[in-house]
Amino acid sequence: QVQLVESGGGLVQAGGSLRLSCVVSGGIFSRYAMGWFRQAPGKEREFVAAIQWSGGTTYYANFVKGRFTISRDNAKNTVYLQMNSLKPEDTAVYYCAADSQFYSPSRLEGRYEYWGQGTQVTVSS
Repeated sequence: QVQLVESGGGLVQAGGSLRLSCVVSGGIFSRYAMGWFRQAPGKEREFVAAIQWSGGTTYYANFVKGRFTISRDNAKNTVYLQMNSLKPEDTAVYYCAADSQFYSPSRLEGRYEYWGQGTQVTVSS
């Protein structure tokens, strides 16, 4: 059974940085496209970033371009989300997700079969 466990969330001041990690177990991580999504209170879950199985292709939501970077280490079964220049509107629960059917990344939530439990990111003004 594939399991995803996020970590690295917390409370940070606006302008600060955090790095989220997501460790995947129980599957063949190197074959999965991976994504990060987030859900703020009272809002629907939205796409943040995604990465191809090899790391060669990445996609970002417009609101994080230039501030967030997605990367992966297939030897460690881990995907990362480096978040810089954080804003209060980045406050949300952040989820990682795995797509075992396609190597290419996707912005579509429905493409991802496996999800972590989420990690809270709170940015104070």
